Amino acid sequence: MASVEDYIITIPDFPEPGIMFRDITGILDSGEGLQLSIDELYKLIADVDFDVIAGAEARGFIFGMPLAYKACKPFIPVRKKGKLPRETYEQTYDLEYGTATIEIHKDSIKPGQKVVLVDDLIATGGTIEAAAKLIEKCGGEVVKIIFLMELEGLEGRKKLAKYNVESVLKYPGK
Repeated sequence: MASVEDYIITIPDFPEPGIMFRDITGILDSGEGLQLSIDELYKLIADVDFDVIAGAEARGFIFGMPLAYKACKPFIPVRKKGKLPRETYEQTYDLEYGTATIEIHKDSIKPGQKVVLVDDLIATGGTIEAAAKLIEKCGGEVVKIIFLMELEGLEGRKKLAKYNVESVLKYPGK
């Protein structure tokens, strides 16, 4: 039987020398790979008490939507600034070269709701930390954060130390 890792395409030295890029398109262009990935992510939340799944644009949508469907829970998008039409909360965070801002509708998460956050990859943790802060601004409680992959060498877990974080796959290095 195949594993999720069998569908990850590793591209050395992209986008720069020394980086091992983990490409998820091998999962996306395989029905079996996609199903296996969703099943493995679902195992990480099967015993969690939660009300809502939220995902960060854009790959958090890819994995979060099928999880929400499988769990029969709402899905809340966390989007880049300027993409949501109603009143939003926004959160700015640091990138390697600059900053970025993400938003969530103010009314998308009700006070007290328990939220699972989903993304494809944890690298430095900045995006998902910002997403967690947005959920908390709405009055929600982040009960778990899950990732398909984790790049351990970038130590993103340190930013998320106060949260319950799990990943399906862990890769040493960057």
